[in-house]
This record gives sequence, structure tokens and C-alpha cells, in this order.
Amino acid sequence: MEIIISDTYEEMSKAAARAVARLLNSKPNAVLGLPTGSTPVGVYKELARMHKNEGLDFSRVTTFNMDEYVGLPKDHSQSYHYFMQENLFKHINIPPQNIYIPSGTTDNADAFCAWYEQRIEECGGIDMQLAGVGSDGHIAFNEPTSSLGSRTRIKTLARSTIEDNARFFEKVEDVPIYGITMGVGTILDARKILFLANGANKADAVAKAIEGPVTSMITASALQLHPDVTAYLDREAASKLEMREYYEWIQAKKLGNN
Repeated sequence: MEIIISDTYEEMSKAAARAVARLLNSKPNAVLGLPTGSTPVGVYKELARMHKNEGLDFSRVTTFNMDEYVGLPKDHSQSYHYFMQENLFKHINIPPQNIYIPSGTTDNADAFCAWYEQRIEECGGIDMQLAGVGSDGHIAFNEPTSSLGSRTRIKTLARSTIEDNARFFEKVEDVPIYGITMGVGTILDARKILFLANGANKADAVAKAIEGPVTSMITASALQLHPDVTAYLDREAASKLEMREYYEWIQAKKLGNN
């Protein structure tokens, strides 16, 4: 895993966005896996700017989102469908038919989850998966104890996840208790993964995910098993990494930086 530590959230977001842009410039029909939450907002803002000002083209891109709340309609202000439209899709030239987001209102969740996995495969697999991390170390809605080989499915959200997300709702009781999510195994199938984290509140989870044992209690730790992961962190999120100085040494001495 390559660790890129930036001084600020804005620098971190721009560095990650440049990685996405490099992929799209080399493979215009790339398949992207996308997260929601506060962390990737800066990346999406920069990608939208690059599209507007630099001509970054999304016309042949296909996207698959990682998760969605169960029970929220697409037009709900806290649905991930709504989030993605507001923060990225309405600002770029991606065809609507190329956008895939799990359905939180499906009548047959098992069939939908199987179809979602099949559709990813039919599109050639995910070339680059962006992923954040929860304060308890979860990735997507794969809560602690989730199987590291899991596939797209319904998950009951942990109390900590509900409490973390309550800030987006009027009250904690309004937060859905179920999510439909890519599995850890689904995420690990991506050819490349960008792991994003910012803020001191993520420092413990980041340290456990990157330097701790691989365990279902910290599902993001499964990223250690992937051959091509780059972690983009701000200084606060990286503050509890035991090997931080070594990562910064590698970053400073990387070929092409001198």
C-alpha cells in the first residue's frame, strides 16, 4: 500500500482527483467505484472543476456506487442517489444510463444484489475503486464482523455508524438502520483502490486499517490484501500511523519527485 500524506484536506482531495484523471485520460471508458460521505466531496469538487476547466471527459465512464440506505427513495435529500447527483453527476458529462447506485427501495433485495454483482462483471469489472473509512474501521456499509469475502447484500448498520450519520438527519431516529452495500470481496475485486481519509476522528481507524492486523473487526484492513492500493490522507488522519515518518520518507524519495 502506498501512503500519500498531504498537509490539508484540499491538497489530499486534489491529489486523489489527479489519480482519477490519469486513469480517465489513459482509459476513457473506465469503470469507477464511488463512495459517499464527507470525505470524497473534495475529490468530486475537483473532478467537476477539471471537467469544466480542463475538459476531463466522463462521456464513456461507467460508475458503480458502494452503498445506499434501505428505505430511502432516490429523491430523498439524504439518499446516496441524491448525494451523488448534487456533488458530482450534475456537474460532469456522464450519461445517466452509465450510473449505477444500489436501490434502497427494491422489492427483492437478494435478486437486486445478485444483479448488481453481475452488472459490474458485465461492464468489465471496476478499474478504480474510491473508498473512505468509518470511525469504527468499516468500509462501505461492511460493519465490524462482516466477512472479508462478502458480496453485495443488505447489512444492519452498527450503532456507531447510525450515530456518525445522524448529523445529516433531523434526529438520530430518522437514520435508516439497514444499508445495501458492496461486499468487502466486491471491493477487493477492483483493479486499483484509492483509500481516502481526513480528520483526527479517523486517525484510529486509519492506523488500524493500514498497520493493524487484517481482521473482520476492521473491515478496511482487508485493503492490505490488495496488490494496488494508494491511501490519500491528510496530516490529521495520518497522525497515529506508527510508520508515518517512513511513509513520508518514501514519498519524498519517490522517483520523479526529485
